[in-house]
Amino acid sequence: MALLHQNTEHERLAREAYLQLASAADRFERYENPHAVRIAALADRLAESFHLASQDRKSLRTAAHMHDLGEVAMEREYIRREGSLTEEERLDLARHPVIGEQEAARASADRAVQLLVRWHHEWWNGCGYPDGLRQNEIPLAARILRLADSYAALTDARPYRPALSESEARQQIIERAAIEFDPSIVSVFIALPDMEELHSFARPVGTAVTMNESPALFSSFT
Repeated sequence: MALLHQNTEHERLAREAYLQLASAADRFERYENPHAVRIAALADRLAESFHLASQDRKSLRTAAHMHDLGEVAMEREYIRREGSLTEEERLDLARHPVIGEQEAARASADRAVQLLVRWHHEWWNGCGYPDGLRQNEIPLAARILRLADSYAALTDARPYRPALSESEARQQIIERAAIEFDPSIVSVFIALPDMEELHSFARPVGTAVTMNESPALFSSFT
């Protein structure tokens, strides 16, 4: 019984530490609203639909909290600024999943979490990074995380573009099926019942957009 209590307390402390890391990443990336915890909720709902085992769902939620630790570790100012990235900056940014994998290891996350962090930018068609995995070479949980991360980013304001509406973001997800996203996950995602984490943070219609806000184009920089 004492050992069970120790394990439970250890898990609670680890969960709190991961949430603190998630908040730090959100602040660094200048998200005005909780981002990592939102991804975790969306990813977990999708994982439930695909009947992932409880341990796999736990690893997925933790990876969602830690997915952008690599960006924090890199401390690049271009991540926080307004405007598009240069090609050199994009190439540099593509290193963040590998650095994030290393940061997850330093935070004592298990190997499953580390690999999900590494692979959360892999694309269904093999054009993602860092390893160019394609289709079922990408673990299901990583494919789920890719979609959840993208939707959450699209529906929240970023330094380089305003937030999309829910319908606009869904349309972009649909258009990227079989390119960036697993088509089967897109189908399940589109059919999800309403949940708070699906709601967009887009401005109400008619709200002015500043000159520094570029058009809301789809980007893998999420």
